[in-house]
Amino acid sequence: MALDPRTIEGFRSGDEAAFEAIFREYAGLVYSVARRTIGDATEAEDVLQQVFAAAWQGRGRFQPDRATLSSWLMGIARHKIVDALERRTRRRLVDVQLRQELVGAGELSVDGEPERVIGRLSIDQRLGQLPEAPREVLQLAIVDDLTHTQIAERLQMPLGTVKSHIRRSLRKLQPAA
Repeated sequence: MALDPRTIEGFRSGDEAAFEAIFREYAGLVYSVARRTIGDATEAEDVLQQVFAAAWQGRGRFQPDRATLSSWLMGIARHKIVDALERRTRRRLVDVQLRQELVGAGELSVDGEPERVIGRLSIDQRLGQLPEAPREVLQLAIVDDLTHTQIAERLQMPLGTVKSHIRRSLRKLQPAA
């Protein structure tokens, strides 16, 4: 079902009822694409919320003469899905690196849930060993779960510098072989 042009215009001008109608119309599509791509229902729900929050915030930039509303929303969804996959990959990489570091240092056993708690305490302690800028960058990546681009924007720092801080910091925090 195509939405009435008045609904789309109402959405663009900030009408919450129009936004609700758009959500009802397209939430299933956005969720199903996110779910198939990400493979996790909870993460797909998060992406769904992020897509519609971004759509609401950026509704003034939607130009119906350049794209359909569904394609505009799916463009936002693609970006949010990529962000979610990057976060997942980064979390896994950091978890593996920290696990290797902490197991190698004898601070954790190889299995069991307590390692996450101890790992978090160890992360805080190890982050304290870094200079201020690299510590802040790594904390935003690990604790706040921000992408490299988001960190660069928040700290008004070049993207390459953010990546270098993270790479050098992780190397510095690894135990000596």
